[in-house]
Amino acid sequence: MGLSLSSEEVQRNLALVPAGSNAVASGVPAPGGMAAPVTGNNLGMRRAEIRPGLREIHLCKDERGKTGLRLRSIDKGMFVQLVKANSPAALVGLRFGDQVLQIDGKDCAGWSTDRAKKALKKASPEKIAMVVRDRPFQRTVTLHKDSSGHVGFVIKKGQVASVARGTSAARNGLLTNHYLCEVNGQNVIGLRDRDVTDILANAGDVVTLTIIPAVIYEHMVKK
Repeated sequence: MGLSLSSEEVQRNLALVPAGSNAVASGVPAPGGMAAPVTGNNLGMRRAEIRPGLREIHLCKDERGKTGLRLRSIDKGMFVQLVKANSPAALVGLRFGDQVLQIDGKDCAGWSTDRAKKALKKASPEKIAMVVRDRPFQRTVTLHKDSSGHVGFVIKKGQVASVARGTSAARNGLLTNHYLCEVNGQNVIGLRDRDVTDILANAGDVVTLTIIPAVIYEHMVKK
């Protein structure tokens, strides 16, 4: 079944609500606080970068004949649903949400999930050529911590549940009803909220988040 977003769902994804008293990352910025600067010198930004255009990668299989990659068909396109840590897929830079356009020279448009799975299974263990577009459903938001080490949002079950007004999160356009995919390029999908909070606490003064709308994320991870 295709992905269809109603106007009501879009509006819900654009909602901005103040953080409650149980905020784990709330905070009020210093007067005159500014949005986080766009700079290529920040390591987290470079790791999280979503590059435009297409790229070709060469994937292999491990000694068990596995790639560590799971694909899913969405709206006639093929997307990365899962990349196992330290797998061949992870080592060539594939990430959750990447769009796979070709496998060994064959266009994936219109393929079913099963067809993609069979194509990977039949492919050569030494080299699988893939054409990929970086995470078209995702975007990055770069935030500055305040003097208390907070950036101004609450995470609940992996989602941005609320954003405190006047904080770096609010000024830099972080939205509620979005899942966190990465913190400074580090995958956090599937981690407990407390673990994500610990990663945020140790992430440095400038933090780049990779986020995806909840309605799209939940569609992509369906089994």
